[in-house]
Amino acid sequence: MCFRYAVAMSDNPEEIATAKLASRFRGFLPVVVDVETAGFNPKRDALLEIAAVILGYDENGELLPVETHSCHVEPFPGANLDEKSLAFTGIDPYHPFRFAKAEDEAMREIFQPVRRAVKDSACTRAILVGHNPAFDLGFVNAAADRCKIKRNPFHPFSSFDTATMAGLAFGQTVLARAAIAAGMEWDQEQAHSAKYDAERTAELFCIIVNRWDQHIGIGNALATAVDTGTE
Repeated sequence: MCFRYAVAMSDNPEEIATAKLASRFRGFLPVVVDVETAGFNPKRDALLEIAAVILGYDENGELLPVETHSCHVEPFPGANLDEKSLAFTGIDPYHPFRFAKAEDEAMREIFQPVRRAVKDSACTRAILVGHNPAFDLGFVNAAADRCKIKRNPFHPFSSFDTATMAGLAFGQTVLARAAIAAGMEWDQEQAHSAKYDAERTAELFCIIVNRWDQHIGIGNALATAVDTGTE
């Protein structure tokens, strides 16, 4: 159901929000992902943390973070642990209080709510949102392949890049600087954890999308797309 049709046929705010989300990104559900790793090679280096923030529209038509899912991840058997990367993130992969989960368990725990959100939002697939997302998507895809997960909910190569978006909107491409330019709070002590970075990236993405939607009037734009057959 297209957004314009759903708005015309329903006065239920939840139904309108669902229809808007399904139409806004051509049937893709944006999910913000951040990973922390032990290197730069997704096939060789360990995935150590992963977080996913699911987004949705509220009754006022504002895009906002809805729920966060995160896991600490055990290095997969034979994984490389680059000392410089570990020093940068401050992660001790074998610290007992990490309560890390096996990669297979962690990925399924992240993917399950994403799949559910895709279904509930009437979207066709999730699309990864990240700050320089090729890095995050590479590790997500590599981990899914290692774990033999056939139903990876994310588009295999498309993504939304908040570094590019923030460069356009605020003239800043570094996440911390872009967040501050957008009027957000930034805690350097919590940075470089997957959960914190994913939640801040989600907030930044929503700010940019909402400001753009308010500027152009997204309801009118979607209706025009339907009328011209370009949706």
